[in-house]
Amino acid sequence: MTSAGAGTPTGFRVHPAAPTVDFHGHLAVPAADALCTGTDGLAAELAAEQRAHSPASLAVNQEQLRRLAPKLTDVAARLADLDAMGVDIQVVGPMPMHHYWADRTLAERLAHTVDEAVAAHCAAAPERLYGLGTLPLQHPELAAALLERAVTEYGLYGVSVSTTVDGRELADPAHDVVWRRAEELGAVVFVHPWGCSLGERLATRYLGNTVGQPVETTVALSHLIFTGVLDRFPGLRLVAAHGGGYLPTYLGRSDHAWRVREDARGCAEPPSAYVRRMWFDALVYTPDALRHLVGAVGADRVVLGTDHPFDMGVTDPVARLDAAGLAPADRAAIAGSNALDLLWKGHTR
Repeated sequence: MTSAGAGTPTGFRVHPAAPTVDFHGHLAVPAADALCTGTDGLAAELAAEQRAHSPASLAVNQEQLRRLAPKLTDVAARLADLDAMGVDIQVVGPMPMHHYWADRTLAERLAHTVDEAVAAHCAAAPERLYGLGTLPLQHPELAAALLERAVTEYGLYGVSVSTTVDGRELADPAHDVVWRRAEELGAVVFVHPWGCSLGERLATRYLGNTVGQPVETTVALSHLIFTGVLDRFPGLRLVAAHGGGYLPTYLGRSDHAWRVREDARGCAEPPSAYVRRMWFDALVYTPDALRHLVGAVGADRVVLGTDHPFDMGVTDPVARLDAAGLAPADRAAIAGSNALDLLWKGHTR
């Protein structure tokens, strides 16, 4: 099945010369949720989520999902929000619903259902919505095949992955087959945490998200760097949500360990060199934090991100970018041209 679910350079011409691009939007897929209903895996997943959050936080989350349902599924509601935010184009990925516990048969059905839904959603506004799919990384050979299908059949620009795969690191050699295919296809891999491995320790006052999710991203990216994955796959187009967590903030410690400890030197260059080979969304909340991110990774490696439509996201991405007071060329790159270069230069179709 071939989809028209992604924008093309031809379709893009309806936009202004310098469009604003949000790289971090979410889509709910109720049909995929229904596939998991009643399974032991989903029950275990929900139990882990309950242990990781207080009852108060769980109640807020449930109410938020009910309230945001139209924004997570309806194209018209999404486009209205983009207009209100001053965003011309949004990269839309699934709500993190990877279900890495699923067996091969269910995992393939989930990926098909999610990718088809993302493609159909984006097809309703192809000049404005560009899609990312999902992958069953717990089954690497299958994931590599489904990645090719997502790009070549569904017209998606890549996939969203979580920071661990049912306890296995993204940097595990088992996933090399996936990273190799992503590199060959020029597919984007958007690293977005879902949950936190610190569990009950952060199960108060929403710390599991506020602190835990940046920690998860920091750990995942550090594994990818320190174990040499990015040396083996230098063309991998990784984009990290939430500004890459805490990694860009404390690169000096990573570089110091690489220099003074042989056991830390699993990569060819200091870790700070590798953040300039990734991309990071600008969802870091304050002007100082955005300036620091740009200083750490380079203005050409930052894209806007709103986490639309969730409450930990922002509704004024352009105003926040302007508040950082960056040089005009850097501001323009982050507002849109970095994202378009990343998407189109990697797109093989």
